[in-house]
Formats: sequence, C-alpha cells, structure tokens
Amino acid sequence: MPERIPFDGDNEAVIDRLDAEIVALTFVDNAGITRVKTVPMRRLGQAARYGVGVSPCFETFAFDDLMAVGKYLGGPDGDLRLIPDLSALTELACQPGWAWAPTNKYTQDGTPFVACQRGFAARQDEAARRAGIRLSMAFETEWSVGTDDPPDFIPAVHGPAYSMLRLGQVADYARELVAILDRQGILVDQFHPEYAPGQLELSVQPADPVGAADDAVLVRHTIRQVSLKHGWRALLAPCLDPDGTGSGAHLHFSAQDADGPLFATGDGPYGMRRTGEAFLAGVLRELPALVAVGAGNPASFLRLVPSRWAGTWQCWGRETREAALRFITGVCGTEEWAANAEVKCFDATGNPYLIVGSVIAAGLAGIAEELRLPAEINGDPVTFDAEQLMISGVRRLPTGPAEAAVRLADSRVLAEAMGPELHDALLTVRRAEAERYRDSSPEELVALTRWRF
Repeated sequence: MPERIPFDGDNEAVIDRLDAEIVALTFVDNAGITRVKTVPMRRLGQAARYGVGVSPCFETFAFDDLMAVGKYLGGPDGDLRLIPDLSALTELACQPGWAWAPTNKYTQDGTPFVACQRGFAARQDEAARRAGIRLSMAFETEWSVGTDDPPDFIPAVHGPAYSMLRLGQVADYARELVAILDRQGILVDQFHPEYAPGQLELSVQPADPVGAADDAVLVRHTIRQVSLKHGWRALLAPCLDPDGTGSGAHLHFSAQDADGPLFATGDGPYGMRRTGEAFLAGVLRELPALVAVGAGNPASFLRLVPSRWAGTWQCWGRETREAALRFITGVCGTEEWAANAEVKCFDATGNPYLIVGSVIAAGLAGIAEELRLPAEINGDPVTFDAEQLMISGVRRLPTGPAEAAVRLADSRVLAEAMGPELHDALLTVRRAEAERYRDSSPEELVALTRWRF
C-alpha cells in the first residue's frame, strides 16, 4: 500500500522499498507555481547523489510562464541541480506507479543555491532552533470543485454553505481524498464544505515548517488528482468570482521552547508568554510585506476584500476573522497544546516555503526587538470611523500587487533574511506581474489564474 517511505540515511535502502516506476521531483517558484522534473526509479539514486539539471531562469518566471530579468537572476545562462530530499519521499496513492519528493537547489559545484526557497525555509527554521524555539505549522487548504465550460466554471457542489446537503454530493470524493492523504502520510484533522460555489476545505496535522510546506505541495497535488478521477477539476486560485468570496491558504502555527508553549502559561494577552507575544508582534509588523510573499498575485487582491473574512487588516484579535492575524486559544483546558495563531491573508499563489520562512523571520525579529502587541480589535474594521481607526492603529493591508511589492522592498527584516538574490528575484516576479496586468479587468484576472495553481 502506498505510503511515505521511511528514511534511514541509506539512499539505496530507501529506493529498494519504493514500489513505483517513476518519481516526480518538485520545486515551487517565486510565483507559487510547482514545477517538476521526473526520473525513472532506476535513476533516483543517481539523482539523489548528483541532482537533476534545471535552469535558474525559473527564479524569475511569473505565473503566466513569462520570464523577467532581475538584478541577480533571470536570463538563459547557468544551471542548477535539483537534489531530492529522500526523507520526504512519498509513494503517490493519488497517482499509481509514481512517487514524489521535494527538492533542494544546489549549484554545479555542489554548494547550496542562495535563492533556494526550500533552503530559505530550512535556514529560518534552524535560526529559530538556535534561539531555542521549535515551531509547528500547517496550511489550511480551500478549493472549489467543478467542471470547466469556458469562459465559465460550473460548480459541482450546490446548496447552503457548510451544509449536510453539500457534503452528501461529495461524500465519496471526500472519503477517498482523506484516505489517500492518510496513505501518503498526511493526516487530515478536519474536512467540510465551505462558503463559495463548489468550495471545500481541509486542515491537516501540523509539522515542522519545511514539512508543513512539503505537505501543502502534496495536498494540493492530491486534491487535483482525486478531483480528476471524479470527473472534476480543482480550482485553488484565490478568486472564482470577483463579486464573491475566494479561496485562501491560511497558515496556522504554534511555538515552544524548553519551558513549554509560547502562546500559553504566561501573563501576556490570553496567556501568551512574553516571547510568544513578541513573535506575534513581529509577524504583525511585517504583514504588509508578507502579503507580497503569500498573496502577491494580481488575482489575490480580488479575494482580499473587507468583510469577507479574508484578513485584509493589519491587526490582531482573538477569534477575530477580519483580522489578518487571528489568535486561537483553544477551549478551556487545552490551551497548552491548542493555542496557535493564524495568518489569514495568504492564498495558494504564495510559495509555501517562502511563507513559512518569512513568518519565522518576522517573528524572530519581533523577539530580538522585544516588540509588544497593540490592543486587539473586535468586530469588522470596515465599520470603524476615522477616530476608531486612528486610535486602534488598524490599517488596510496592500490593496494591489504593486503596493505589496513596495512594502516587500521596504522590509529590512525580509530582505536580510532572504538575502539579496532571493529577495530581488521575488520582487522581480511580483513587479513584473503587477505591471503586466495593471489594466486587466477582474474577470480577465480570474480567467488568467483559474487553472494556474
């Protein structure tokens, strides 16, 4: 039965246990597109040792496959090596005969590539561990299922939002999807029909930051494959209808140190310890720049509309779904293991490795500077008058891709964490997308991005 392959440091032993014929080796580019090279099983050992070639031009590919050229990266020159991480090697129950492994990028001389997105996430996780902090993370996944009848998307699920009526229409699909994810080593915590047309949602058990990003890649691929098997297509793009709600990819995270959880057992807001509060204050401060990382596609801003629970405001609150940073304590008695934070403004156009790494970098900066959270908000800030907004300090997050790119360019924290090559490559992509589609209508943006993620 397909499963995630145990890794014991012996590549040959791992490969010998692999019951597959061909392996997909993936990386996610700065536009959020998962790119792939494949090798037959007999070539996996050599690929794990020497890598598979890939052009560095992908670092400045936009979501539309058009390449921009940045200060450091882009253009036709050079080559990189994709090295599969066999500790994450997984047989694909959703795609029989295949296996999957995420990759790290190296240069031809065997050194880690400075702009590797997965490497960035690992470096930030290691920085947190050096500071004595261990993070657990997980992405929620929202998507819509239906059929494509250009220029329209025909939802496969109808009826009231969150209803048993909707669930009945996808019961077999949901059962199969959850079972296949389990066989691939990803345990689903919750599945339910959602609000938008044809929309569903699932959440999975948390993992370390790099593992959470790996899981996001695999969950999305599995959703697409199981949907195809049922005669549907899965739409993970941020907007289905400019006049309706969209699909996000919210990030949940918790943290602990040698003394226990950072978001409980303390004397700060809702039991946060000082270190935990400082981490969240750092994330809150960097939210405008984080939008460019995790929701910087032009279509993302069709979803980031107030009063749709998309997290469009730079503020925080306990169980406040209009705030971009939502704090969740858990029910009474579970705080020590259940307390976590959620960043709501992200969607599937964001590279999950860049997201987890950037959130960690922002949080660690908050700890280093001993930041404190402002007062929390309640309700919907769109109803606040000018005085309330001024007193609360609540601000709208960027409302378009060009503005988001400016905020990323101005972020000292993310620039230092990413390094000049990765920071500039991401900016190059976001700026190119913003300029290219500056005059596109909402309907055109929906059509352009519908099947890209």
